[in-house]
Amino acid sequence: MNSPESNNSSTQLTSGDIEVIRCFREAISTGKHWYISLLEAIRLWSSGEETYQGHRYRYLIDNEAFDWQLLAERLCETVDGLLPEEEKNALLLHNQPPLDITKEQFRDYIGHTRYRQYLNFYYGVTVERALVLAVKDEIRKERHVAGYIKDKDNADEAFHRVYGESESVLLEQFRKERRYRRLKSISLNELKEFTYWLFKYRLKHNDKERVASDTRKALEWVQRHGLPNRLLNGQTSVIIEQPF
Repeated sequence: MNSPESNNSSTQLTSGDIEVIRCFREAISTGKHWYISLLEAIRLWSSGEETYQGHRYRYLIDNEAFDWQLLAERLCETVDGLLPEEEKNALLLHNQPPLDITKEQFRDYIGHTRYRQYLNFYYGVTVERALVLAVKDEIRKERHVAGYIKDKDNADEAFHRVYGESESVLLEQFRKERRYRRLKSISLNELKEFTYWLFKYRLKHNDKERVASDTRKALEWVQRHGLPNRLLNGQTSVIIEQPF
């Protein structure tokens, strides 16, 4: 009998990953804590991307940045009904794990290679998005101090301050390099890839002191407001309009 994964996934999902899913389900059924079982399954997973039930999942960007929460969402779907709903939603929607484990324990559970890739995603996507949001907040405060009452979209000004170019210009350059189609919208998968590209762009074009200062600013924003992608967790088909 074919498994649901073999029926719904693309051929890119290996037999090894189908076995990972089976072992994950079995571990939970035999009483092992689901969060620990999840992290161990993540360590063993090998596919960088796949199509599952009509959605494209890209877990690894540029073979460097690992979106562990996207894979966690995918794996949790395969054992739907076996997990405590509140705990699962807290993890996937708000990044609140059900167990209090140390950073070292988390690294050991998902493996050292995955952990390095996870850090690449955290700084290259999550923190990079937070940097733009932090600068947008600065611009908004400056406008209020200057007496402007009505807020306006300041995304382009924020991009100019951080990257020296507008978002649309950088997006066009990114798509040209990757040979992607020039569309009026951007999917969540492409947005994450674009953000990681922006991270590398910023490292290349700014001096070390500026990079360190901007990173501190972004981390402080995350501490105050939480992860900027928390509302997008659990979604794979978000379309964000881009001005052209």
